[in-house]
Amino acid sequence: MKREQLFLSTIDPNAGAAARELGLGVEIADYCTAMNMDVLFEKTRPVVDNQVRDVPNRIFHGPFNELFPCAIDPLARELAAKRYLQAVKMAGEYGAKKLVFHGGYLPHVYYSCWYTEQSVLFWRDFLKKVPEDVILCVENVLESDPQWMADIASGVDDPRFRLCLDVGHAHVCSEVPVMQWLETLAPWLGHFHIHNNDRSFDTHSPLDQGTIPMRQLLTRAAALCPDASCTLEVTDGRRGVRWLLRQGLLEEK
Repeated sequence: MKREQLFLSTIDPNAGAAARELGLGVEIADYCTAMNMDVLFEKTRPVVDNQVRDVPNRIFHGPFNELFPCAIDPLARELAAKRYLQAVKMAGEYGAKKLVFHGGYLPHVYYSCWYTEQSVLFWRDFLKKVPEDVILCVENVLESDPQWMADIASGVDDPRFRLCLDVGHAHVCSEVPVMQWLETLAPWLGHFHIHNNDRSFDTHSPLDQGTIPMRQLLTRAAALCPDASCTLEVTDGRRGVRWLLRQGLLEEK
């Protein structure tokens, strides 16, 4: 993996300092809570500015609390679109051309056919409002079947619409092995969220603490998706980088 492909999430309070030291990018996660973009903006902005200072390579994680782009209710979809457009605008202010959004799937609420059908309709319409040079990556969270995500991506059928494979979410929420998620979604993958767990809970543990075969996974990902970016979504980014270097998975500085 090249250094320009690797990002540290700001769930790590030291992500910015580590990125500056190591020559990496930053994924801005502070606006995952939508009210940080307006109600709490004056409090949030200085924290983010400090993280991204002198780090030109940036990705923006959009808000997800109570937002359902796959909703049946058109007013719910309207709220999601409003918040997502706020995120696109703010990402532009930070110079981020790639955004990550959640798909919004809820088990026991949406049939898989509803989820895929409504998602295709939403994202096709939403892309009309997005600048041509912006890439959207939709991330799996509670989805149990990678084929649903593949069906959404193939249905949207737009080069600006990609997928983000969150390997920790897939490991916890699905009986399908993470390696199979990778193989199924590879044609549409533009980004990865990397963290580990023991499959009992979404702990965002270090890369070497859990039951995901991380070295095997990242080696295969590099072969299938050589241009995809990757975020260490852990609370100690430096530790993750050291592990990647020891495994020979990240180029030396």
